[in-house]
Amino acid sequence: MHRRHFLKLTAALSAAGALPIWSRSLMAASRPLLPVPSRLEPDPRGQIQITAMTGTSQWQGKDVATWGYNGSLLGPAIVLRRGKTATVNINNQLPEATTLHWHGLAIPGDVDGGPMARIEPRATRQVSFTPDQPAATCWFHPHLHGKTGHQVAQGLAGLILLQDDETDRLRLPTQWGSDDVPLIFQDKRLTQDGSRIDYQLDIMSAAVGWFGDMMLTNGVQYPQQAVPRGWLRLRLLNGCNARSLHIAASDNRPLYVIGSDGGLLAEPVKVASLPLLPGERFEVMVDTSDGKSFDIVTLPVEQMGMTLAPFDQPLPLVQILPLRVMASATLPDTLVQLPPVPSAEGANARWLQLMMDPQLDQQGMAALMQRYGDKAMGNMGGHHAMSSKSESHDQMAMGDHDMSAMSGHDMSMPKAHGAKAAYDFHNGNKINGQAFNMTKPMFNVTPGQLEKWTISGEGDKMLHPFHIHGTQFRILSENGKPPAPHRQGWKDMVNVNGWRSEVLVRFDHRAAAEHAYMAHCHLLEHEDTGMMLGFSVG
Repeated sequence: MHRRHFLKLTAALSAAGALPIWSRSLMAASRPLLPVPSRLEPDPRGQIQITAMTGTSQWQGKDVATWGYNGSLLGPAIVLRRGKTATVNINNQLPEATTLHWHGLAIPGDVDGGPMARIEPRATRQVSFTPDQPAATCWFHPHLHGKTGHQVAQGLAGLILLQDDETDRLRLPTQWGSDDVPLIFQDKRLTQDGSRIDYQLDIMSAAVGWFGDMMLTNGVQYPQQAVPRGWLRLRLLNGCNARSLHIAASDNRPLYVIGSDGGLLAEPVKVASLPLLPGERFEVMVDTSDGKSFDIVTLPVEQMGMTLAPFDQPLPLVQILPLRVMASATLPDTLVQLPPVPSAEGANARWLQLMMDPQLDQQGMAALMQRYGDKAMGNMGGHHAMSSKSESHDQMAMGDHDMSAMSGHDMSMPKAHGAKAAYDFHNGNKINGQAFNMTKPMFNVTPGQLEKWTISGEGDKMLHPFHIHGTQFRILSENGKPPAPHRQGWKDMVNVNGWRSEVLVRFDHRAAAEHAYMAHCHLLEHEDTGMMLGFSVG
């Protein structure tokens, strides 16, 4: 531990009372304190200033070039209030264009910050919106098509704390950085000399996503956080490009899920562990009244590419160190009233087929195997084992449904004889047979009308964390099963993994064709290589 960090922590513990029994080991530790992002509230005029900028972060003893909002890495937690207009001035000081997407906010398309809302270097964009949805933990990040994965990997991400009166009346933990602690999880991979982030959008990452071998919590490796004894609230964000996580306490103490993407649940849901998709957020409460220290860990997952060391064993993300001072918040028996899920009978139905070109599939899996071996294949077994029978794979991708939307689309492999051009994988991922078209929305939705969307991952057998802009929805089924109790609240992410998931959506704001909403896989390299569609509302 750096001396200044040790002095800060010792002072905090001393102010709280006598040091607890774990203090001796803590004094000998070398882990950093958990950085807690500052809260950024609108000024008296309702203005918020956000600057995307370059900087440096120190990892493994070296300075590494990173990007952040209002700093070198990540960004502040922007505080918004339901029903109160905010005006945000977004200043781009990066060497390339960017956008800023308000992930989880149901706001009009012209301020949503999708790929069309480019902000050129040294330019400023101003957006004003009035959130009208329940209190929730959302986030903001770039959304420049073809560059989203790179810019997020460089460090661009920040939290949104949306507040409302109903939640204020609950006795939930609200002391920011004390009993209300944000945890942003991201994995990174550095170049061999450790001087920069080793991001590559290549055939392998286009197929399985970009992943790293170093895990960060709020931008540092395995930090520690001192907290009051009692009920602790953790706001979890999986900010990884592609890696799914599986969160648990190292000593098996239960987690009580109180909120998901779109806000609080009707009542707490007790779980032993919590899967967390890229882009997903959950709020959990943990009882620390026994005064014992423990780790928040991620357990091994079977996702392709994500099974390699150090993720092949439970990996500690942050150490929680309870103080002797007691917390005052409680875990309520009930939280908020959730409206019942409306009937889908008579709702307009849409089918979204997620798929990968057989050539991208074959070459991407070959690259993964060549670099990391069989262990990297996870739960895929031999499904992607470079079979020459691309025709059968093509049939699998089609499923047993009418794929008329794909008529005229050539899914065939290139000729084996003679010279051939290198395969361009940048449009190798598709929805309904089409890679993302920035200039042409795929369909239009009537405002205020319920729709049932079926998102199918049949065929490619890969994880697709699917995100829909401009709405909060309810999950009807997830991979053919009813949603788990902690996934039955308001969501903007749904798990699509080898089968079909159904969601009930409604859009209350308009989105013109030139500022269309997006629906896409939030495995960012899938998104950047075509697995995204635009749609208008109006």
